[in-house]
Amino acid sequence: QVQLTESGGGSVPAGGSLKLACAGSGYNVNSYCLGWFRQAPGQSRQGVAAIADDGTTSYADSVQGRFRISKDKADSTLWLQMTNLKPEDTAMYYCAAEEVNLGRWDNDDEYYHWGQGTQVTVSS
Repeated sequence: QVQLTESGGGSVPAGGSLKLACAGSGYNVNSYCLGWFRQAPGQSRQGVAAIADDGTTSYADSVQGRFRISKDKADSTLWLQMTNLKPEDTAMYYCAAEEVNLGRWDNDDEYYHWGQGTQVTVSS
């Protein structure tokens, strides 16, 4: 059974940094597409970044150059390094995993496994 658990969220001032972790179990990180999504109050869930089974990465335009997604093959941990955070980055952040090839990395309907989320708050 695939289980995903996020950690690392918190409150930071604008310009600060956070590193989110998604601890996974029950799956081979090398065989899954992994993604980070976020959802702010009153808004739909948005794709932030994804890393394919071959290591190819994708980013939303709004975070390109500021966020970096990576995975640790040894312990099936997914990471999201976030720098130069902005108030508009405030949201609940979720990690997701999917075994089959994705049509679109940022389509949350295509991911089957989800974590519970970790809150990121950026103050101006």
